[in-house]
Order: sequence, then structure tokens, then C-alpha cells
Amino acid sequence: MAVMDVIVGQLVSVWRIPAVRQSFPWLFILISSVGSILKELEFVPQSYFSSSKNFVNVYFVKVSWGWTLLLLTPFLFFSSSANRSTSFLFKRLSSLAVATAVWYVCTETFLYVEDMTGACFESKTLLKSNKFTSKATCRRAGFHWQGHDISGHSFILTYSSLLIMEETSAMFLLKTASVPALHRTLLNLLYVALNLIVMTWVWMFACTSVYFHDPKDKLLGTLCGLLGWYLTYRYWYHKPLSPGLPPQCQLKEQKQNA
Repeated sequence: MAVMDVIVGQLVSVWRIPAVRQSFPWLFILISSVGSILKELEFVPQSYFSSSKNFVNVYFVKVSWGWTLLLLTPFLFFSSSANRSTSFLFKRLSSLAVATAVWYVCTETFLYVEDMTGACFESKTLLKSNKFTSKATCRRAGFHWQGHDISGHSFILTYSSLLIMEETSAMFLLKTASVPALHRTLLNLLYVALNLIVMTWVWMFACTSVYFHDPKDKLLGTLCGLLGWYLTYRYWYHKPLSPGLPPQCQLKEQKQNA
């Protein structure tokens, strides 16, 4: 597994660069802004990813929170074996529970806003139908719902990427920790997989920016993802009564405060 160790070492080195971690949240604002301009100017030609039925969107993005938890949860379990601390595992799983609550509240709020601000139209005639008062019932009837559609894709891809960045920061310490060989192998595989999924989320975020949604809906979704991350990892998790920061983040904070 020497090759895997090299790959992990390179990835850890990249994420250890302060400029990378500091600029990563701003990357989503930049992509959303530039992508929206390109979409409005119709500069980007149609492609495989301009269809919402593309493989990555259907089987990854639409269930992106599931993929994030599927990879991040075992990563935290195996990380706890290196720390030999049940409190570490409890705090990190608590942070996933908080993140899941943020995801649920935001997505449900987006759906509520779309229902409250929208109306049902017959697709062909564009005549308004007052029979249906929600997007779900309207679309089941074969009609078209028009409302304020805050981009759930922009939100979840931003939020998931930042969550993974924060929770995998402990890999720098785990590289030199005493870990059973099997756990080391699984940790490395999960870490690489999490980095690949972040790359996928960023790519699909860019595709969303240039192909789908109105600019304001994409920007609002992106800002919600950034706000969810900021309020937890940059504010609440610094407080005593919280899940706290991952070990590597804690070490960095201690150095900054020294």
C-alpha cells in the first residue's frame, strides 16, 4: 500500500496549506457568481452534464447527503480507534448529527418557501390552475409549478464539501498514530474516497452554476451552505457546550491563541 500512503500524504499536504483551507469556502461564491454570469450570457454549450438525468446527478448528487454520511461515518469510527477515546467518537458523531439537522431544516425550508411563493400552471397553455396549492400535488397532476426555487444542489454541495474538509482534518495526526494495519488501510481508502467525493461535489456545483437555476436562487443556496458551516465550525464549536472541533483544528486554534 505504499502508493496509497503517497497519495494520502499528498492530499494531507494540500489540505494543510492555510491558503487552501481559507480560500476553499470562497471558491463556492466565485464559482456560483461566474457560473451564473456564464449561464445568463449563454456562453457554455450544452453537454452531458446539462441534463439533470446525467448519471452523476441521479446517483450521487440527488443522494449526496447519504454519500457524505456513508463515507464520513466509518472514517470517524476508525479515527476513534487511533485516539482510543469514546468521547472523541461521541463528539464527532454529534457533529454529524448537528450537520444532519442543518441539512434537514434547510432543505425543508427551501421546499416550504417554494410552496408558499409558487403557483401551478398547465405546462402547455401556461394557464394558472388554482386546484393545487403545493408543488408535489401540482406535479403529480402533470402540471408545472413555478415558485422561488432556492437551489438545494448549491446548498448541499457547498455544505457537504466544507463538512468533509473539517472532519477529515485529523488525518494529519492519524498518519503518525499507532493504528492496526487493517484500520490504517481502511482509513486511507476512506480518506481518498472522501477527497474524490469532494472533487465530485465541486465539479457538480460548477455544473449547477452554469446550467441550472436563477442566479439569486443559486447564490442564496450557496450562502445557506456557507452559513451552516460558519455558525458551527467557526462559531459554536469553539464554545464549551458543543461537539467541539476535530483534533487537528483544535491544535491549530491552540497555536493561533498562543
